[in-house]
Amino acid sequence: MAAISASAVKDLREKTGVGMMEAKKALEETGGDMEKAVDLLRKKGLSAAAKKATRVASEGMIASAQQQGVGVLVEVNSETDFVAKNEDFQKFARALAALVAEKAPADVAALSQLSLDGETVEAKRNALVQKIGENISIRRFERIQTGDNIAIYLHGAKIGVMVEFTGGNDQLGKDVAMHIAAANPLYLSRDAVPADAVSRERAICEEQAKQTGKPANVIGKIVDGKMEKYYGDTCLLEQIFVKDPDGKQKVKNILQAAQVKRYVRMQLGEGIEKKKEDFAAEVAAQLK
Repeated sequence: MAAISASAVKDLREKTGVGMMEAKKALEETGGDMEKAVDLLRKKGLSAAAKKATRVASEGMIASAQQQGVGVLVEVNSETDFVAKNEDFQKFARALAALVAEKAPADVAALSQLSLDGETVEAKRNALVQKIGENISIRRFERIQTGDNIAIYLHGAKIGVMVEFTGGNDQLGKDVAMHIAAANPLYLSRDAVPADAVSRERAICEEQAKQTGKPANVIGKIVDGKMEKYYGDTCLLEQIFVKDPDGKQKVKNILQAAQVKRYVRMQLGEGIEKKKEDFAAEVAAQLK
């Protein structure tokens, strides 16, 4: 029999929501036939997870863990916000964050095969799917390990931020993390903005400035002003600090001797296309 390709295993996992090893074994037992492998997994008692795996899971929670020199954010998704408030679901998400902090898996696939309370993470996930009755997926995680400081801020269960910094204190780190949660900067500093992004933005600003009909020497100043606003909107260090009551202090000003080395901002469900139900079309199709 031909070897089972990694892409086939990936496709079956996406169809059914089972773990990597379960998918590989099913394909091996069915000679690589995708549909037969799906049926086999359903027959083996994974049908509940397999049926629910096609449902869009865009709710859930961001969980965190922190220990000496290590910070972790994990996004675990469910179909509804109701399940996201379930105690078992939340316990599972927090356990995953702690496991990532301790074991440093390379990716979600590796995390899924780690042991958690005597079972694999994937087995725990499948059991939770069948118990709760919704699709549950481990979407992603971020892990920072450093000899410097780490601050973590969770805005409810929807947004998580980690900041690696030097100098300052815990309160400063938390304040910066809160700012990032609120302001969502795209880059750390103006030097971190990719050259193509700068060129594209400047071209737009120049076209807008030309439409004013101002002289060339004035247009240059208008473009420079617009670019400063662009940096102020998109770069963390150039943004106005959200906790400044006067709205004048930039983040780089409140840092003083401290330095932000990097940050991670994770927002629940970002980038997931939620399924939109078209009930009129569904009824029309059934009538036909």
